[in-house]
Amino acid sequence: MFEEERKQLIVNYVKSKSRVSVQELCDLLDVSISTVRRDLSDLEEQNLLKRTHGGAIDIQSVNFEPTYNEKIDQFTDEKIQIAKKAAEFIQDGDSLIIDAGTTTFCLADQLAKFSDLTVVTNSIPLIQKLATMSNINVVSTGGTLRKITNAFTGPLSEAVLDHIRVDKAFIGTNSFDIEAGLTTPNILVSSIKQKMISIANEVCVMMDHSKIGQISFSRFAKISDIDYFITGNEITQEQKKIFDINNIRLYIADQSDSSK
Repeated sequence: MFEEERKQLIVNYVKSKSRVSVQELCDLLDVSISTVRRDLSDLEEQNLLKRTHGGAIDIQSVNFEPTYNEKIDQFTDEKIQIAKKAAEFIQDGDSLIIDAGTTTFCLADQLAKFSDLTVVTNSIPLIQKLATMSNINVVSTGGTLRKITNAFTGPLSEAVLDHIRVDKAFIGTNSFDIEAGLTTPNILVSSIKQKMISIANEVCVMMDHSKIGQISFSRFAKISDIDYFITGNEITQEQKKIFDINNIRLYIADQSDSSK
């Protein structure tokens, strides 16, 4: 099979399956792992698919939701910088709600410097991390566990939040688009994010630059529902213009000024 034929087969297969693994493609094409990875890299550069940890996804799928493990190693340095910037908005004595996600998870390490905080979260990894910190009063939403994201969702989670008000919410997102707003692939996840936003006096969205210009299935917030956004300095000038033109309050990690 010629290289172009193989690549076209990969694209067609990914579209039909939405998500595939490298090993699955190796078995399908009878080629080495290095060949598949090279092909996936070339196809991603051509904007024909999106690589993930251990595989690839259809770039057009608004329903696609990467697993927690697929996201944990992506843009790690940027996520840490975003978390450092987010911590600048926290004061001792604050009550916080921290959304489940790999970017918001990075905020945990920044909380050790505070002496007294209350953190409400639906994230299993975050609960486990904060449980080791004596300065943090941890409140779990409980509810139905979504294994794909290691997070609680559903009516029971939301019922707990009905009895809570917090100073600040730190929310993650799968996608940001100026017209579509903030979106996520799953309706249950969208619903609990809405609830988190509704109980907070101040709302911050933490997102790496790859989320900008993307749209997923279910909207959980309009741009106007958010007080400010934080992203990393990997943001492009074109992406930055989206915020500038629309007068959206943006903070860029590693930079002291905000863009408005």
